[in-house]
Amino acid sequence: MPTPSPRDIAACRVLVAGDAILDRYWFGSVEQISREAPVPVVQVGREEERPGGAANAAANLRALGATATLLSVRGGDRDAQALDALLARHGICPVGPTDTALPTTVKLRIVGRAQQLLRADFVRGMPSEATLDAFDRAFADTLPGHAAVLLSDYGRGALGRVAGLITLAATLPTVVDPRGSDFRRYAGATLLTPNRAELQQAVGAWHDEADLAARAQALRQALQLQALLVTRADEGMTLFDADGALHVPAAAREVFDVTGAGDTVAAVMALLLGCGLTMREAVPFANRAGGIVVGRFGTAGVGYEELFA
Repeated sequence: MPTPSPRDIAACRVLVAGDAILDRYWFGSVEQISREAPVPVVQVGREEERPGGAANAAANLRALGATATLLSVRGGDRDAQALDALLARHGICPVGPTDTALPTTVKLRIVGRAQQLLRADFVRGMPSEATLDAFDRAFADTLPGHAAVLLSDYGRGALGRVAGLITLAATLPTVVDPRGSDFRRYAGATLLTPNRAELQQAVGAWHDEADLAARAQALRQALQLQALLVTRADEGMTLFDADGALHVPAAAREVFDVTGAGDTVAAVMALLLGCGLTMREAVPFANRAGGIVVGRFGTAGVGYEELFA
């Protein structure tokens, strides 16, 4: 299995386009149960913010030493400024239109005793048609000079015209981290990376491995994909391509938090395809990266040495 050098990684530019999210964490201690309802009372002692969604995928690429361009629809609020500051610390300069009427998507996680107790999503509105026009123009203008494309779909509207983006990127490896039950809009991409639940929404529940392979291959052929990579939690991940199925067992020693693992897998696949590895050569590295980040809390990245050592 070939290993790209740090120089190879640094020379590989990946365009990440999609829904950027601000992940916010409140950490505290739990000492009592509320008198108002049977819920724990968290004494918040620390707050932390991290890039989420497409921004997390871009941060994962930077952690490995690659150059990442993040194209998203940016809000005009304080949360957008906070996300920009986080990205700057990761060495990422975001591009794309600003929609002042669109609040930034925020996911707030309240954590007590190292356990996530509650997640509150602040999700309001979708990009306007004019904003999507500007997003599509920015994609076409930004695309030259990149070795691969990662489309990170969190259902917040930035990829509302994803079919056109896939067509524009047809000469490059194009990895899609999908959303929803209808994958037809991703037709023509190089690779889709759904998790187990997302694939079940798209093709229905399978009865055994043979049934899974039949459904996955039928979907791959119908959408004219080169491959479909299904992440299956404790079952590892399976790549379905024209040569059949390649299954890699789970690499995680201990699962602490699955937040952002899909971003990591998609980012590693896009990066390694951009570096010239084949799909089957890249999958074990993506599996290893996913196994590392689920052993950490929240959205997290993987460094070059720990992934390729």
